[in-house]
Amino acid sequence: MTYLIKGSGLTIEDVVNVARNNEKVELAPESLKKIIVCREMLERKIKAHEIMYGVNTGIGEFSEVVLNNDQVKDFQKYLVYNHAAGIGDPMPLEYVRGAMLGRINVHAHGNSGIRPEITLTLVEMLNKGVTPYVCQKGSVGASGDLAPMSQIALLLMGEGKAYYKGELLAGKEAMNRAGIEIPGLQARDGLGTINGSNVLTAMSAIWLFDANNFMKQAEIAAAMSLEALKANMSPYTSKLHEVRGFKGAIRSANAINKLVSGGDLKEERIAHKVQDAYSMRSTPQVIGTALDALEYAKSQVEIELNGVGDNPIFFPDENIQLSGANFQGTPVAVPMEMAGMCVTMVCVMSERRMNRLNNPALSVGLPPFLTKGAGMFSGLMLSQYTADMQIVEQKILSAPAVIQSIPAAADQEDFVSMGMNTAIKNFQILDNAYGILGIEMMAAAQALDFREYTFGAGVTKAHEVVRRHVDFLEIDRPLYNDHNSMKALIKSCEVLIEVEKIVGDL
Repeated sequence: MTYLIKGSGLTIEDVVNVARNNEKVELAPESLKKIIVCREMLERKIKAHEIMYGVNTGIGEFSEVVLNNDQVKDFQKYLVYNHAAGIGDPMPLEYVRGAMLGRINVHAHGNSGIRPEITLTLVEMLNKGVTPYVCQKGSVGASGDLAPMSQIALLLMGEGKAYYKGELLAGKEAMNRAGIEIPGLQARDGLGTINGSNVLTAMSAIWLFDANNFMKQAEIAAAMSLEALKANMSPYTSKLHEVRGFKGAIRSANAINKLVSGGDLKEERIAHKVQDAYSMRSTPQVIGTALDALEYAKSQVEIELNGVGDNPIFFPDENIQLSGANFQGTPVAVPMEMAGMCVTMVCVMSERRMNRLNNPALSVGLPPFLTKGAGMFSGLMLSQYTADMQIVEQKILSAPAVIQSIPAAADQEDFVSMGMNTAIKNFQILDNAYGILGIEMMAAAQALDFREYTFGAGVTKAHEVVRRHVDFLEIDRPLYNDHNSMKALIKSCEVLIEVEKIVGDL
């Protein structure tokens, strides 16, 4: 299957398919025509010596410096050189591929003024698997993700480095091996390639896709713990949430009901308290809030994916160009801060349920720390330590980056979004989340093995999948292998896939 890039309709799922799953892409013919028309307008303006930011002027503090005809072409090369100023480890290839897809989708509007050869080369690089080597850090999330996007733009001059068929090569060698002609950079081409928040937006799209799957598995882990703790399931009645009206809570309550359906607890064959602790009865409200936040973040990210994030922006039908700040990453960074914080919040509640499984004063008859030999053995006591450490790290990372602006470029760029920091730390939050949720699910599976009643079909399947990877803790053993196995299991979504085969989509 080939994804048709036309400047609209790009979803986070499409980004994942192209960036992670290597789906082929094609530029829509009507978009190619728009790019050509816009470039023709730009060429006329250059010949007429109209002053245009970043075309025949410097950038940032040097925007008032007008370039002569001989400087216009070379300026794009030096612009890319100067901005390829990142640092640190290389980005995962899927981030870079997602950014390239997003940039092509910006060009597809026909408002960027670049040559069509530039866009078509990016399309060819995606399809032939030439992925630029890009440092993870360096962008401040305004004026676009200039540092990482510039490392992509180096390939358009046959420079930089790139991965091709699993090998890191000099940029020119990678392009040659793939049979891709190097287009070079002419007036506007460099700035038109780098001046948008495409990297942090692509990262956010990929993160939201993964975070949504995490939330579904958080509901599975919650359902397992609730069954093990003999929870009162009446707080999960759909009507209770419908009368309040929050969509996420309604969806989450229904999902958990699906998971416990058919079990003795749901069918009221097991005695339970009149009212449980918050961590047991307010899961739909908490996970539901997170789901609503993710949905809002998705809507904002998809607006950015399909908008014209560039500067300047050209309007061929009116023969004008406007300079502004459509590169500013704040519209994406702010909702993504909230989304990352919500993952942390869900993990805090997960750990509280795990605590109840461990604590004999709260576990409704389960053995202390879920071990048969308490005293001689410590069971899952230390698993809670491991979860707690990761939660503290998540809490630190949940402090917002978007209020941390530091002025740059001689105060010409005096407010920036720091949205790349948001994107990076969100992945760190989610990485910890896999470990925390894995520990709850492992503890819940251990607790279920001590119970002698029938569980819901979804919970039963989840328990079965956990036992494929982690054995029942009969006597103490080193737990780091189990923790890492459970973390990998959550990240793989195997539990979710298997459970949804039984109960349907959550």
